[in-house]
Amino acid sequence: MLAAGLLVSLMAACGGGGGGSGKLTLGFAQVGAESGWRTANTKSIQESAEQAGINLKFSDAQQKQENQIKAIRSYIQQKVDVIAFSPVVESGWDTVLKEAKDAKIPVVLTDRAIDSADTSLYVSFLGSDFVEEGRRAADWLVKDSQGKSGPINIVQLEGTTGSAPAIDRKKGFEEVVSKDPKFKIVASQTGDFTRAKGKEVMQAFLKAQPKIDVLFAHNDDMALGAIQAIEEAGKKPGVDIKIISIDGVKDAFQAMKDGKINVVVECNPLLGPQLMDIVKKVTKGEQVPKRIQTQEGVFTQDQAAAALPNRKY
Repeated sequence: MLAAGLLVSLMAACGGGGGGSGKLTLGFAQVGAESGWRTANTKSIQESAEQAGINLKFSDAQQKQENQIKAIRSYIQQKVDVIAFSPVVESGWDTVLKEAKDAKIPVVLTDRAIDSADTSLYVSFLGSDFVEEGRRAADWLVKDSQGKSGPINIVQLEGTTGSAPAIDRKKGFEEVVSKDPKFKIVASQTGDFTRAKGKEVMQAFLKAQPKIDVLFAHNDDMALGAIQAIEEAGKKPGVDIKIISIDGVKDAFQAMKDGKINVVVECNPLLGPQLMDIVKKVTKGEQVPKRIQTQEGVFTQDQAAAALPNRKY
């Protein structure tokens, strides 16, 4: 009986990658904490892992690809059950993901995609259609500008250079506005998805451009930073310069309510529950869709007040 009890204990200690707990272990490599959206995304993943009974190993890459690669290699060495990450940039992942594949550890991409030709390196992508988000932002502008003569001068605050949302939101937006010559993008520069950089770049835009009609920001934090720059320049955000943003954090809804942002295209960060569902399925050997898209909306100023109390991030 003693021998049998010892054998059971040893088997339990070796179960899964959960450090002896028998739980599934997920290694998650986060981009960083560059925005309110990202903070909400991290919280959703951490809370959902706890609720699902999944052991979470979490790392913050501080927006550096080399830190994410190091974290992924650490997860491979620890023999976790699943690796998930939101890539800082699109390219440069093949080598480390091949290592995960060779170790038979499934990989899930969250929020951001990669541009690898080898789609066998990951089992699923969970997130938004960033190109469509850019199109939705531009569609609002086209509708809002009906009957107005040009030129309508646009400045664009881009996200982190080389990242999927920056590339795709720019692509979708420009695809639509390029169809009408009255829309002119007079300046476009990265604000690195941060409030501080958004303010800094907007200050430069205001000094360099004699007339700015519209700001398109790839995320809310950059838009909120830009609002500070616009106000300090003696202009009214949302009136003198129309502001279009993407994400849908509470601060942006408050700015819409205050008339400072005109429209926000939603990008939902609360991916935790869906991710944990995917983790459980792939460890059981179940098939999951290669791409799982989140459901999102578009919010204008007249909707902001009613929606604000219900925002969870």
